Amino acid sequence: MAKIRLGLLMGGDSTERQVSLDSGKNVLAGLDPERYQTTVFDPAVDLARLVDEAPNLDVVFPVLHGAAGENGSIQGFLSLLSLPYVGSGVLASATCLDKKAAKEVYRLNGLPVAPDCVLSRQSTLEENLAAIEKSVGYPVVVKPLDQGSSVGLTICPTASEAPTALTAAFLICELALAEKYLKGRELTVAVLGNDRPRPLPPIEIIPAQGHEFFDYVAKYAPGQAQEICPAPLTPAETQEVKRLGLLAHQTLGCRGLSRTDFIYSEGTFYLLETNTLPGLTENSLLPKAALADGLSFTALLDSLVDLALDLD
Repeated sequence: MAKIRLGLLMGGDSTERQVSLDSGKNVLAGLDPERYQTTVFDPAVDLARLVDEAPNLDVVFPVLHGAAGENGSIQGFLSLLSLPYVGSGVLASATCLDKKAAKEVYRLNGLPVAPDCVLSRQSTLEENLAAIEKSVGYPVVVKPLDQGSSVGLTICPTASEAPTALTAAFLICELALAEKYLKGRELTVAVLGNDRPRPLPPIEIIPAQGHEFFDYVAKYAPGQAQEICPAPLTPAETQEVKRLGLLAHQTLGCRGLSRTDFIYSEGTFYLLETNTLPGLTENSLLPKAALADGLSFTALLDSLVDLALDLD
C-alpha cells in the first residue's frame, strides 16, 4: 500500500514560532514512518517550495500556532493549492483567533462568557480606561485580540495596572480585549471530529506556585503546572463542560480538532476561547486528553490525518 505523502508545516513567523517548532518536532517523531512519507516545510521561508511540491502531496498537517498559522491565511493558501489539510477551514480559523468574534458566536448560541470590551491602539489611554470602567470593571484581564498561548496577557486587579497592560497588548496587536477576571478553576476540553465530533475527557489545569494563571511558561515548561485528566469533576459537571466544548466546536464550524478553555466559577463554566490548532508538544494538553481516551499519540495523529482526508 502506497504511503500517504504528507507535508508537515512547522515554524512560521508568529510570536509562537518556537512552540510550533517544538510541536512539529514531536509530530514528526510520532508519525508512523510505515504510513507516511513526510516532507517538512517552514512557512517563513518555504512557501515557494510548498507550491512547487503541492502536486506531490496528498495532505498537509499545519502544526502552526499564533496569528500567521491560525487566522485562516495558511488555510486559504492551502485551499488555493487544492490540498487537504488537518484542522479547521478559513472562516472557523479566523473566527476562533479573533477573541471578540468567537465570543459573539458563543453569545449568539447561549454559551456563557464573561463581560468584555474591545480596546484600540488608536484610542487615547483615557478613552480605553473609561471603556473598561463602563463595560467591565476591575479586576480585569487584558489581552491582544488575536494571539494564543497567553502571549501579552495581563491580569489587572485595579485600574493602576491597566496602562502597563494596555501597552503590552498594543505592542503585539492593534486591538485588545478587556475581559472581566473570573476567579475559579481552569479547565479545557478537546474535541475530535468533522461531522460526528466527540469531546475528549476534560483536563483541569493548576499552575505551579508563582504563576497567577496558566501563562506561557506554565504551558510549555515541564513541571510548571499540574494537569489532571480526567478533571476531578462530578459526573454532571463533566457532562456539562463536555457539552459546552462540543457546542463551541460545532457552532464555530471547527473541523478535525479544537480545544476550548474554560473558567469554572460559582457553578458556571465560562468559555474563554477555542483553539483550532492546539499545541502538540510533549507537554501539551490535547495529547494527554487523547491518551486518557485510549488514543496513543501516533493514533491521534492518524485520526487527524484521516479526518483531513475524510476517511473517518
